[in-house]
Amino acid sequence: MTITLDQARTITRAALDHGTAAGFNPLTVAVLDPGGALVALERQDGSGNLRPDIAVAKAWGVLGMGMTNRAIAARAADSPEFFTSVAALAGGRILSVPGGVFVRDAQGRLRGAGGVTGDASLNDEAAAVAGIAAAGLVAQTGAQD
Repeated sequence: MTITLDQARTITRAALDHGTAAGFNPLTVAVLDPGGALVALERQDGSGNLRPDIAVAKAWGVLGMGMTNRAIAARAADSPEFFTSVAALAGGRILSVPGGVFVRDAQGRLRGAGGVTGDASLNDEAAAVAGIAAAGLVAQTGAQD
């Protein structure tokens, strides 16, 4: 089962609302299905023109590697050559910083991934988590692993 458009829209809106309430810089939020296809993307006024690509890359990377951004970061630190090769193979659509989050249902099944960018990476991740929770889904960031 994949994430629905309504769920993806809830995630983007709630993530942006979280960022606004917290005083974050303008955010961009992308939600992808389990196959990496873009379902929804929203960008706040003032968010840079590279932010959509960054948000997608954060989400696409976790899906493509099957591991959280934190695990990707650890792998990149342990083997920079491997990460450089993977990033090249992925066409740059992989990042090793927080902000890309798996989206799971209550039973733990993968529904997709969200990517947020625009502020500090941990703030981006917090906005993603808030958006996912608002949709009644479960965020997997790697912080709790």
